[in-house]
Amino acid sequence: MAKKKPIAILVHGGAGPDSDHIHENKKGYEKGIQEAVDAGYKILEDGGSAVDAVEAAVKTLEDNPLFNAGRGSALNASGEVEMDAAIMRGSDQASGAVALVRNIRNPVSLAKAVMLNTKYRFLGDMGALEYAKKIDIRMEPSSYFITEHQFDAFSKKREEEFTSSDRIGLDELNARIHGTVGAVALDREGNLAAATSTGGTENKKMGRIGDSCLIGVGCYAKNKTCAISGTGDGEVLIKNVIAYDISALMEYKGLTLQKACETVVLERVKPEEGDVGVIGVDPQGNIALVFNSDRMHRGWRTTSNQRGVEIYNKK
Repeated sequence: MAKKKPIAILVHGGAGPDSDHIHENKKGYEKGIQEAVDAGYKILEDGGSAVDAVEAAVKTLEDNPLFNAGRGSALNASGEVEMDAAIMRGSDQASGAVALVRNIRNPVSLAKAVMLNTKYRFLGDMGALEYAKKIDIRMEPSSYFITEHQFDAFSKKREEEFTSSDRIGLDELNARIHGTVGAVALDREGNLAAATSTGGTENKKMGRIGDSCLIGVGCYAKNKTCAISGTGDGEVLIKNVIAYDISALMEYKGLTLQKACETVVLERVKPEEGDVGVIGVDPQGNIALVFNSDRMHRGWRTTSNQRGVEIYNKK
């Protein structure tokens, strides 16, 4: 009997500084990550595609108000939600991305629709919204996205802005406040896929676009090398073209997935630059979960009996 080809799913729920909110909701975060892993793994186990698996995993996190994507998205400086997402298929490197979308329950599904059904790679703002309406992507009222936690975070940042003696700018206020969700997968056919989604940063300037929806930065997949989803300080990931850099080190330097991730996240990015985390999988089913921050919500499961859910570094 022929041995089944390996499958793997990894998910993340953001990397960054620790907080009381994370400690208070640790079990909820772990449960949410596990549900996302299970959703993606079931599709892979049933012979489904890596693209469908990463979409399912990310949708689970977008629907969970604890995570900064979809329902739990951060509020911008106007008290509104603007979301970004991207998805990429490793077999032919097709991709789809959306930015600054509102009222879309699952931005990752809209990004997938852009990839599969249009001649474009990237749609933003009202154009993306009009396309979503045309294809009947599920939408929700604005109130659906405003969670108590994110409203409190928004209010706190606004208070800091108005009461600070030196009137520190919004960019400084937001310097270490971030969150993202993402997934990478390997299916039975040996195909890789990656997806990333975010609600941005608390009190961000309207129109700010981060790394999550940028192919090669927060999301990348190529069957020859790896699938990567990134998280952390968006501007740092953009500057370092994180996801593609990992793939390039594997393709042109012959580095393993683990070594490539460590080289980029722990060596090339200086600690003072900001927080960066990545999850990755290669065509053989090897996995990597690397971050330089206080924590990265993460979960994984493979056919080689690797599985787990963690938030902090192993002691």
